[in-house]
Amino acid sequence: MDSMDEKESLNSSLFSRRSFLATSLMALPSLKALSAISTAPKPDQNWPEFRGPGARGVADGYPTRASWNVDSSSGKTSGLLWRIDVPGLSHSSPIIWGDQLFIATVVKLSGKATLRTGYYGDVRTAKDNDQQKWTVLCFDKKTGKKRWEHTVKTGKPATERHEKSSHANTTLVTDGRKLLAFFGSEGLYCFDLTGKLLWSKDLGVINNSWHGIGWGYSSSPALNGDRIALLCDDPANPFIAAYNLADGKEIWRTSRKGACEGSWGTPFILNDGAHAQVVTNGWPFIVSYDLKSGQELWRLRGGGDIPIPTPFVAEGLIVLSNAHGGKAPLFVVRPSAKGDISLPEGKTSSDAVVWSVPNGGSYISTPIVYGDYLYNANFNGLFRCFEFKTGRKVYENRLGVDSACSASLVAANGKIYCPTEEGVVHVVKAGPTLEVLAKNEMGEPCLATPAISQGVLYFRTSASLMAIG
Repeated sequence: MDSMDEKESLNSSLFSRRSFLATSLMALPSLKALSAISTAPKPDQNWPEFRGPGARGVADGYPTRASWNVDSSSGKTSGLLWRIDVPGLSHSSPIIWGDQLFIATVVKLSGKATLRTGYYGDVRTAKDNDQQKWTVLCFDKKTGKKRWEHTVKTGKPATERHEKSSHANTTLVTDGRKLLAFFGSEGLYCFDLTGKLLWSKDLGVINNSWHGIGWGYSSSPALNGDRIALLCDDPANPFIAAYNLADGKEIWRTSRKGACEGSWGTPFILNDGAHAQVVTNGWPFIVSYDLKSGQELWRLRGGGDIPIPTPFVAEGLIVLSNAHGGKAPLFVVRPSAKGDISLPEGKTSSDAVVWSVPNGGSYISTPIVYGDYLYNANFNGLFRCFEFKTGRKVYENRLGVDSACSASLVAANGKIYCPTEEGVVHVVKAGPTLEVLAKNEMGEPCLATPAISQGVLYFRTSASLMAIG
């Protein structure tokens, strides 16, 4: 082949590659498609925040296990890649970036923090307000080996906690460059991924109480671009605020008086590329704010007076749920909503509300949308499935006596994973009929939401961190 032939061959090859690239770019999915289930493997498959990318709880593209055995005393474990003890008591869920796994914990300096699971009428605060230390830890996700830890504060908690709660309920968040930890009254902290503390901020006492009962702070930070959104619903002074990621400087603060008397859910930032809004669960109103200015965009009268589940987006629509106090609504809302979109008595839909179910929501656990269906689990063992396009209830069954669910659902590889307070992970086959594929004993209560990356499930129990794959 002479030089002219080589040049023509090279030009032809470049043209072919450019055509393929142009075609590929034209075929990039829309925002709606991105919120649907993706079956393509993702090499890193990060899980950067509570419930993973977009707070959806879904990580497809790799096979995941349905059954496993983590009981080493039996002499034969299966599926257990590694298991390590984690000090202290915390319901902070694991997050993942690359080959690093991060969690937060709080360690009582004298004695062991108590945990009381189950559903009960007598509401007591834990006798747990002596010296503690709040710590952020980093592990190698493949081996469980600790890479670093950083204690951010030592002292007495500024507020009380419920017996089922902890003094470190919130989940960390990262953008791959910086790592954020927010412990409510114990402060906001920003690290790089090597564990170096870049800055910290004290927001004062945030007493997330209900009828005078201290329940503990549990709203994780939300991050989008250079802005951090924090939801601080102390009934005496409820507010939402945005902070600069670079230095923690407050950008805006909006009072939630008249809109919310209490919330324990994580705010969700929806950014469609042209506009960003912060959607917050709350009672009596679910409210969305402009991320740039803090101005209220829309509000929706909810129902449950202890709102905990985190909002998220599926199929381009916002999914909202709360419960307690006799009502348990489930809503699917258009992101373009404006003003007061509360539904009149007896109505279940409107121009802004695609559909709603007055008593279909969950109390503590955040629902999940996977394929054509929405699933939720509750503290009383009820597991529900709805057709996502219409809101039609497909089934409602109890998983069993070992199925009080406080952790949020996650899904992968055609399976829904439902961890319970009794320390059992129910694995449900996705689809229009309830089929429990397995019930896996973890040996310890599970109140933290699992993380998933590259086909491996990461569970944080009351005392351990383990990888199943």
